[in-house]
Amino acid sequence: MNLNLHHLLAEYPLKNLLETIPTGLFLVNTDKIIVYWNAEAQRITGYTAEEVIGRHCSLLSGDPCLKECDLFSTKTEKPNIGLACSFQHKDGRTIALTKNVDLLRDDKDKVIGGIEAFVDITRLKELEVSLRSAVEERTQELELEKAGLWAVLDGMIDPAYICDADYYVTFANRAMLDIIGEVGEKLCYQAIYQREQVCDDCPLAQVLEGNIVRQEKSLPETGRTYEVLHSPYPLAKNPTHKLSVNRDITERIATKRQLQQTNRELDAFVSTVSHDLRSPLTPLIGFAELLGDRYGDQLDDIGQECIVEIKKTAEKMKNLLEDLLTLSRVGQLKMPEEPLNATEIAENVLLELADKVLEHRAKVQIDKLPKVKMPESLLTDLFRNLLGNALKYAAGHDPHIEVSGHEFSDRIRFVVIDHGFGIDKGEREAIFEPFKRGRRSQESSGTGIGLATVAKIARVSGGNSWVEETPGGGATFIVELPLAGGK
Repeated sequence: MNLNLHHLLAEYPLKNLLETIPTGLFLVNTDKIIVYWNAEAQRITGYTAEEVIGRHCSLLSGDPCLKECDLFSTKTEKPNIGLACSFQHKDGRTIALTKNVDLLRDDKDKVIGGIEAFVDITRLKELEVSLRSAVEERTQELELEKAGLWAVLDGMIDPAYICDADYYVTFANRAMLDIIGEVGEKLCYQAIYQREQVCDDCPLAQVLEGNIVRQEKSLPETGRTYEVLHSPYPLAKNPTHKLSVNRDITERIATKRQLQQTNRELDAFVSTVSHDLRSPLTPLIGFAELLGDRYGDQLDDIGQECIVEIKKTAEKMKNLLEDLLTLSRVGQLKMPEEPLNATEIAENVLLELADKVLEHRAKVQIDKLPKVKMPESLLTDLFRNLLGNALKYAAGHDPHIEVSGHEFSDRIRFVVIDHGFGIDKGEREAIFEPFKRGRRSQESSGTGIGLATVAKIARVSGGNSWVEETPGGGATFIVELPLAGGK
């Protein structure tokens, strides 16, 4: 191994950087022997560093690498960006890649090796995830930037640039230069955002204090939206520069907006249909009762059973539509200015369910609950469904139900514990989906909307919900919500 190259790899900041970038990367000496292999290269190809270091790069069975190696070829200028290539994974399958290659030179401009940075594009939909981790750790020695950091950043697909404390762009990688052209002596807000003054939301001051700042910005040259990660550079107590890595999230934002619009349309449709279908049910139930009261003695047993079934079916449909209306309303209510007394609301729900409590002779214990900032109707629906579920499916087995809450530094947790027959492990996720009910609850009446409403309330509030097994038997329902309220 070339001593200069060995010395380069021995420097901790660069090695640390190479191990954290989200791009497969390896170095070879002039004999095409692999001398460095990072963790992302192992993830993409399946080969560990121990398996490839010291071996000829032909072991990767690259195409067209085996036919004509472009790394040391004099036919093309270096760096060579955006090459199409493929490797053979350790398990035998072929991986489609896009790669950038460049030469490594010593202080006398002598070629001492080569560098290849590559990204797996066989699963384009997962590309964003594989590139999500931009360069977050930086080298501490500025002398290594030109030899190491520059080459690494140039191998990235995400546009990136570095500016100093006076806003001057000191480096822009190839991906950024392809967008904005040559930088020259321009300031960052001039070169990147085509402004004559510092951006109103410029994070430079925060970054120079050692903070990492995330932003969403649009580049005028592309009209696309990027998630920008601004990091201190180098990694030191007193950084002198800001490194900004831009990830294109235009499609992600468009997909999110489309999904939100679809959800709004779906909720509006469910609300409208539920309301329109619910309206004729009340007179239908009334006419069935009137028919039974006035003419029941003139009907035979089959006729009377028909009236009972008409009323029973109409009541069931009415309950289903009421639950659908509740589900569609979640997420459409305004956040209150002050946190709610969750204990009082839970106790009011318990009074509302008093007939069911008496029916099952249930003993419901409600501890003091933490306050929460969310619409009162949603919090009421949350406890109504959790307590109603426990009373319906568990109180007949063991009438003890416990409601408690806990406050953490960033979230609160509500817990409803019953001691019933529990929920099978394989059904614990499915029961939070609309119209899905556990196997053991099929004998009881229900619409299958209640727990789906609980899950949606937690989700739109920025939290989560799940169920666990109660020690000794039963189900423990848990809902976690952000301490400051919904998103």
